[in-house]
Amino acid sequence: MKKSELPVKTCAVCGLPFAWRKKWARCWDEVRYCSERCRRGRRLC
Repeated sequence: MKKSELPVKTCAVCGLPFAWRKKWARCWDEVRYCSERCRRGRRLC
């Protein structure tokens, strides 16, 4: 599968798009943040 064919979501904090990762295979529906930094800083914005 090509990287351009992977599912994409928008980060709830920074608003940037991010693609599916293998480590999120089991919980892709619950992923809301593009990185650990955005997840930790969600209350600041």
